[in-house]
Formats: sequence, C-alpha cells, structure tokens
Amino acid sequence: MRAIRRFTVRTVLPEALKPLDTLALNLRWSWHTPTRDLFASLDPELWKKVHGDPVALLGSLSRKRLEQLAEDRALVAEVRRLDEDLRRYLSEPRWYQNDFDDADKPDAVAYFSAEYGITAVLPQYSGGLGILAGDHLKSASDLGVPIVGVGLLYGAGYFKQSLTRDGWQHETYPLLDPDNLPLTLLREADGTAAKVSLALPGGRTLHAQVWLAQVGRVPLLLLDSNIAENDDSARRVTDRLYGGSADHRLRQELLLGIGGVRAVRLYTRLTGAPTPQVYHCNEGHAGFLSVERIRELVAGQGLSFDAALEAVKAGTVFTTHTPVPAGISRYGTDLIAEYFGGGAEMDGIPLEKVLALGAEDFEGGNPAVYNMAIMGLRAAKRANGVAQLHGKVSRGMFHQLWPGFDVSEVPITSITNGVHGPTWVDPAFAEMVDGRLTPEQVELGEGFLLTPEEGGLSDGELWRMRGRLRSNLVSEARRRVRKSWVDRGASPAELSWTDDVLDPDVLTIGFARRVPTYKRLTLMLSDPERFTRLLTDPERPIQIIVAGKSHPDDEQGVGLIQKLVQFADDAGVRERIVFLPNYDIAMAQTLMPGCDVWLNNPLRPLEASGTSGMKCALNGALNLSILDGWWDEWYDGRNGWAIPTADGVEDPAERDRLEAAALYELLEDTVAPRFYDRDAEGVPRHWMEMVRHTLATLGPKVQATRMVRDYVERLYTPVARSARALDGATHDGARELADWKNRVRGAWHGVRVDHVEADGVADVVNVGDRIEVTAYVSLGELGPQDVQVQVVGGRVDDEDHLTEFRVFPLTLSQTLEGGRYAFVGAHELELAGPFGYTVRVVPNHDDIAAVTELGLAVGAHH
Repeated sequence: MRAIRRFTVRTVLPEALKPLDTLALNLRWSWHTPTRDLFASLDPELWKKVHGDPVALLGSLSRKRLEQLAEDRALVAEVRRLDEDLRRYLSEPRWYQNDFDDADKPDAVAYFSAEYGITAVLPQYSGGLGILAGDHLKSASDLGVPIVGVGLLYGAGYFKQSLTRDGWQHETYPLLDPDNLPLTLLREADGTAAKVSLALPGGRTLHAQVWLAQVGRVPLLLLDSNIAENDDSARRVTDRLYGGSADHRLRQELLLGIGGVRAVRLYTRLTGAPTPQVYHCNEGHAGFLSVERIRELVAGQGLSFDAALEAVKAGTVFTTHTPVPAGISRYGTDLIAEYFGGGAEMDGIPLEKVLALGAEDFEGGNPAVYNMAIMGLRAAKRANGVAQLHGKVSRGMFHQLWPGFDVSEVPITSITNGVHGPTWVDPAFAEMVDGRLTPEQVELGEGFLLTPEEGGLSDGELWRMRGRLRSNLVSEARRRVRKSWVDRGASPAELSWTDDVLDPDVLTIGFARRVPTYKRLTLMLSDPERFTRLLTDPERPIQIIVAGKSHPDDEQGVGLIQKLVQFADDAGVRERIVFLPNYDIAMAQTLMPGCDVWLNNPLRPLEASGTSGMKCALNGALNLSILDGWWDEWYDGRNGWAIPTADGVEDPAERDRLEAAALYELLEDTVAPRFYDRDAEGVPRHWMEMVRHTLATLGPKVQATRMVRDYVERLYTPVARSARALDGATHDGARELADWKNRVRGAWHGVRVDHVEADGVADVVNVGDRIEVTAYVSLGELGPQDVQVQVVGGRVDDEDHLTEFRVFPLTLSQTLEGGRYAFVGAHELELAGPFGYTVRVVPNHDDIAAVTELGLAVGAHH
C-alpha cells in the first residue's frame, strides 16, 4: 500500500540539548571531529546505522533516550562547550578579516556550481568537480572569505551503484527527503516558503523553493523545483544530477544560472547579507547567470545590452575544469532560441545577442551549436584552469577565440586545485600530529622533518600509524566486498573467503575516480599474466583497491568497470584486487588515508587536476602517476613516482601497452622493493624518507586554503576592483567602455602597420646592444590613445617563428597627416642566439583586463 501523502515528524529536543539542533544543521560537523564524536556518543550503534548523519540520528532517538541524555551533566556541558565553539568559529575575525588587508577585496562573492560534495549525507555530487566545490566552500569558511554558494537540490542526487552477478554496474536513484537532511527552507517574514521563478516557453513558469545548507560560515543556496506550484515536467527539473535529455539539462542550467542569481537576491533581501561584487562561475553549467545579471541592468538601470554586458563581465570569474571538448555543455542553437526567442524573448535581451555569447563563430567551430564554456569565457573578466598544465591545455583549446595572439597569450591563467585538510586527513593521523607539532609547523610542512629529539615524530611512530590506517581500510574493504557479493546474489555460505580478502601488511595501492575512458581504469589489466604475478608475488605482493562510477550513458565506461570486476572475481586474484561499489565521500575518507600508494594513469594531458592523490599525500601516502594535472607541476622525484608517457605514439592500443609496461616495471623494480626493504626494527627507512618529504613539501601546497587564498588575491580582488569601476551606482564606466569597444571594432579595419625601421642592428650584434625601433602606423578613425603599439621580440626557430618572446610597448613620437603616427622604443638584447622581432597594434583601454580582451591585433608584414 502506498501513502497518499508523506511528511516528516521532527524531534523536539529537551531544553538542555537544544544546541544539538544548531550543531546538526551546520555542516561544520562534517570536518569537525569533536562534534562528530559528540553525536556518535549519543548512541554509537544508531550512529553507524544512520551512516554518521546527525539529523537522522536526532530524528531516530526515542523521547525516553533524549530525556536520559538531558540528565547527563557531563554530556550537557560538552554540548554547551561545542555550541560555544561553533559560535566563536562563526563570528571571530579570520584570515580575510585580519591578514588580508587589500582595500579592493569584495564584500561578498557568489559561487555557482552544478554540484557540491560536502558530506556523503548530502549526495549532490558525481565526482571531482563537486568535491572541489565543497572543499572551496569549507576552506572559504575556515579563512572567513564571504562567499555564498549557489546550486541545485537534486531529488535523487547522483545514482547509487551496485553490481550485477556478472559484474555490470547497476544504478538506483533513492529519493532524498529534504526535511531529513541538514537543510533549512528559506522563508519569507510571514513564514511561507521563499521562492524564485522563471519563464519557460509557451507561457509556462518554473518555480523553485530555496534550501539553505550552512557550510560553516558559508551559506549554500540549493534550488528545488519539486513543489506543488509546478506542473509535472517542471517538478522534474531538479530530479537528478546530469540526468535526462538536452532539454532537461538546459532547464537545469537555466534554473542554476538565472534562478541562482534570483536566489542570491532573495537571500540578500531576507538576511541583509551584502550584495556580491564577484560572481564565480565554476564550469559552464551556470553560464546563464550573466544573462540574468544583464537583464537586471537593462530593466532596472536602463542600460543597453552592450553596456550591461560590460558591467556584468567586470564582476565575473570563470573557471574551466575540462581538458576535453566532450566535457563541455553544448546545445543546439535552435533549442536556445526556444528559451530566449519568439514569445520567450526578454525585454532588452535580443535573441541574437544571447546567441552571440555562446556562438562557435570561429574557424573549426560548429555554427549550429551553443557552447557554455565559450559563453563563460566571453562573459567573464578573468578565467582560469585548475592546474598549470591544464591552463596551458585550455589556452590551446580556446585559442581560436583570440586569433590575433599567440597561444601563450590567451587570457586563461591557472590556479591549481587543493583539498580541504580537515575533511581528508584521517582523525587518528590528525590527532597524532596535533599532539606533537604546532599548527604553524604543520602548515609550513617543516614539522615533519624534525627528529624526535627536536620534538618531531619518529619513523617508527609514522610507520605504525600508516599500518593502523591500512588495517582500517582492509577491515572496511572486507565489509564492503562481502556486502557487494550479497547484493550480487551470493549466499553467505559461499562467502567465507571474503574474511581474508586483502592483508593489512601488504603494499596497498588505491585507484578510485569517475570512469570516463581517458582515466584508463583497466590500464593495469593490459598484461593480465604479468599483473597477476605482481599481485601474487610470494615475497613482495601488492594489493589493489579500485572504486568508481561511470555515467550510465557512457557505455564504454560501464564496460571498463565490468572488465575490471570480472578480472577481480577470479579466485586466483580475488584476495589481492577488489572493486568496491558506490564510491562516495564516506568511502574516500577511509580509502585515501589507508593506501600506501595512489595510482593515477590518465591519458596525458586529459586530466584537468585530479585531486584524489592530494588527499592521500596529506595522510603520508605516495603518488604513482602519469605526469598530468597537479602531479605534472609538483612531482619532484622524491614524493612518489612518475609513470613515463609514450607521448607522440599515435596508436592508442600501442600507447596503452607501452605505458602499462612502464607501470609494471616501476611496481616490480622500485615501488615494491622499497616498501618491503625493512631494517632491524621492521621500518622501511627509505620509504619513510619519501613519506616525510611528501608531508613536508606537498602537505602545504595541496591545501584548499592555499587555493582559496590564490583565488582571493589573484582573481576575486582584481575583479571586485573592476566591478566597482564598471558596475557602480551610475554605470558610466560600463557605458563608456561598451561605446569604446563598439567604436574600436567598427574602425579596426582601418588599422595597419605601414613601415618599421630599426637602428642599432649592426653586422655583429652582441648581448647588451640596444636596438631602437620606429613603427609607422595608420589608425584610421582611431587615435593613439585607443591602441598600444608593441614590439614582440625573442628567440626564433628555423622558420622565423617566435618561440619565446617578450612584449615591449612603444611610445608615440610623431603625429603625421592622414591618421598616421610614429611610435618609438629601445630594447636591450639580453640573450645570445637567434633573435627576431615583429611589431603589432592592439586595442588599449584602462578598463580592459588585458590587451587581449577584444581578440584584435594587427601585425607588421614582411
């Protein structure tokens, strides 16, 4: 029988335990061990049963048990102490208030992302993008950065994964009840649910209520369309993450972007929170936030579309996470036209202007496609990739938007991702470290290099802790393997072998991530016989724990999982390699600390960042990875191993074979021998040297607090400065900049370099000689104040292409007749070897982020 209606009956806590409500609803508990320990102590068995969810725990305790707990004076004192500790955490000045004293820093930043991985209790993430967004909010909270997060509340989150008897991935979508989650509904003053709405084609309206997840100091607004005011199809807009058709995904992205801005306005109105100056679009999914902010300015301030775009752009940061075109949201322009054209057109927002933002109107682009990453780049003042190598890959990937410039000048910088230490460092490891080292020693890393005599940890202590974490992982993996086999239909009688799966003393390698093909889940199976010998070596065995979900529509990814599961099912190896279904934050928090080595073997350079190995490094595990993502810039020869890549080998199968052979060789000849090479006390000294070096040098770099500080200093603050200049009260700057850009674009055809002269280029040119360059240029209808004339000089190859170059501006020296001007400048030669130079003219204005902003440049011809 099905209920015709459901609702949640909330527990009423005794007065003495009232603060437990506050502690349960602030997600700081997900990274604050004392708060979690408090909840666990209320009923340890029940805590396990509700998978460490404080809201579910409080909802499941009987009234009698609560009354007993309220009589426990020690417990009540601890509840009060932790409540006060949380209040202090939420109110005291932190890094942003105390140490970062740039007058231009933003009052608030709105951070938009399609997914957030904060805790397994709130399954609103599919992989790295969501975990990164969650770690961004947590670290912003720890630093006191005034961020407000914006996302969607998915009715079923991402799917739960199990396996069929023959090893195929099986997906289920258990529905989440927001009333049973650590969320509160945003309400109007009269108590009704606060809502946002947006128009859909055909005169329909999409309504959404707004749930608030409090992530420490950071409010996270989650929009939910599953409400009575919506028809069935509108209710399903937020049904699941990345689900459904293109039309369904587009509606999700419209709700995230347009509805998200409206939710921020709603939150500001209801709470008095400051209006953000900076809008951070984390990947292209939220790109429509710019269209909504343009609409606000056109409707509310009477700006033209172009002036509003400049004001909006001034306050926008765009982060791209994908190194592969397939990872970008792209829609047919006809579908976009349904939502922004005809009867759906917004006043002052012409369809062709919206289409122009995402148009692939460049060589090699598809004119029938609307590209959300390109829209994100065109509507942002500053953009970044998520590792140094990824920034380079992104500059190549989007170079066609800046055709007049060298690929190295494409205005996409890099801020390398980080991970939130308190979430990912195992509590036992953290307790050992905190007992011996000061927070400064840990933050700078130097504490891990101290000897016991200097107050540091001994190799033996560190090694025993690593053993403890490995044992925890083995116990948890055995439990999960057994459960997985029961789910696959095995009877308990045939599962006694699962008690001996894995060995707490064997070298343990972890491999867990989403399963798109480029991450190469099955590279380790390239030579099954050799791999089996490694697993079952009598002297130096290895064991591997694998986990990961494949998007249900990715048939190849699903096939890779099945191939790996079938290999791991074989009785000859099943005690040394396991696949654990339903990879999530809860699994990761045991898996990453417990591994000795973290394996990552993507197809270089397709890994944007890949932060899982960072979480392992924080716990003293070593990385064994292809030089891709973050590992490419931070591998130093002593913190793990780099798997050699067969770059340039065209045949994918041959490349896989070569790289797998290199992996086997490293495991066989270097990694395993070093792990098993023990001294008289049973400690592998050489291995521990690498562990210490990893903790000391990688530990500080991989922290998300470092990443968020980088965003604040390098992106948020400069963008807040430009937002105040162009998106201030009058918007005069935005109007003026839009007029200037239109004027420059209209007159650019009249710009050319007529003639270049150089003095000082003798028969023999030496380092230290100066060359003086004079460029004669025609500017047509533009004036010298509209441009910069530059010498681009540096090393040249055999075909006279500039390979490494620097840019030197020239100064106006003469005004000639007919719109012609002479510009001059001198340059001292600093490098020996082949040198070349050219001259170019680029647009220049105080309010553009760089001379590349318009993508226009005119160069001298031979």
